[in-house]
Amino acid sequence: MSLNGKAYIVGAYEHPTRQADDLSVVRLHADVARGALEDAGLSKSDIDGYFCAGDAPGLGTTTVAEYLGLKLRHVDSTECGGSAPILHVAHAAEAIAAGRCNVALITLAGRPRAASAALAKAGKPPQLALKAPDPDAPELAFELPYGPATQNLYAMVARRHMHEFGTTSEQLAWIKVAASHHAQHNPHALLRKVVTVEEVLASPLVADPLHRLDCCVMTDGGGALIVARPEIARDIAAQQKRPLVKVRGTGEAPKHSMAGKVDLSYSAAAWSGPLAFAEAGVTPADIKYASLYDSFTITVLMQLEDLGFCRKGEGGRFVQDGGLISGVGRLPFNTDGGGLCSNHPANRGGVTKVIEAVRQLRGEAHPAVQVPNCDLALANGIGGALASRHTAATLILERV
Repeated sequence: MSLNGKAYIVGAYEHPTRQADDLSVVRLHADVARGALEDAGLSKSDIDGYFCAGDAPGLGTTTVAEYLGLKLRHVDSTECGGSAPILHVAHAAEAIAAGRCNVALITLAGRPRAASAALAKAGKPPQLALKAPDPDAPELAFELPYGPATQNLYAMVARRHMHEFGTTSEQLAWIKVAASHHAQHNPHALLRKVVTVEEVLASPLVADPLHRLDCCVMTDGGGALIVARPEIARDIAAQQKRPLVKVRGTGEAPKHSMAGKVDLSYSAAAWSGPLAFAEAGVTPADIKYASLYDSFTITVLMQLEDLGFCRKGEGGRFVQDGGLISGVGRLPFNTDGGGLCSNHPANRGGVTKVIEAVRQLRGEAHPAVQVPNCDLALANGIGGALASRHTAATLILERV
């Protein structure tokens, strides 16, 4: 069953905080839920479906539903890391098309920055605030002796891309430069200073070849989305006199070690992207704006190639000299500053990718970065680690 036109995004909200010292995780979920409801002009009694992932506290859907006072007939707690909220939009569209719910709420929230600061203040290593490895994970015994960490897993992909295709650190730096050009216009962005390629390369190495400025920020906060049946969405749009945002194409796919047939040259977006484009009936050339998961600069480069915006191995040339800067390059990306400069709440960046795509389609992005005549936007997430196992989720959204 095609999901093209089966559901619309009617509410979107991003928490303005980047360090929530005095807010609990469940309070952050409640704050973003309320913001999305206000954006949609709905009340919590209108919500009959709820979607969240592992960032939700307690029993997840049940705990947050209890805290918000929601009466639900459909819940979904699919967990796939940072790409989960993007995948949840597709799952919400599926549930709506199947008659399981009419109006779905999706939330993501967390406070890793505040937790790290509290641990550091107490004299404990800040890294203890991060999620510990699952002792029952079957891969643990085979991988832990080699010291895997998020940054070196992504660094392996970057180094392999350089070896295979001649990509340079300077080209990767252009991705950070583009994000910083956009973040300067976002009053909530954690890093608003415009940086140069030279400054990215001069920042300390974190895991060769990735520098500190190749890495995303760590922030608190979160975001929420509301997905609704077409007739409900049309009523809301008529009342609010603003464009509708239609879910036109969806795709999801995991990639893992493939029983030892490891290939670091592509991500699962190479599978999720074609599914979304086929369902939407459009091509990469039709996309006016792209929200791309930017946990690291290499993550963006891989998605550009795997989603078909350029050929494999040509990502470096595609991004250099401002190729991703709104008003300058051929494909504006992450016009809020993205995870590289603005927000990566709960160490999961998927929800903010959809939120900024909605802003662009509504014409509500900052005027300095708003894409003219933006009628088709893409949001893509990578949840997990590129070098080991991850899930990609792709959304194509249309202004109607």
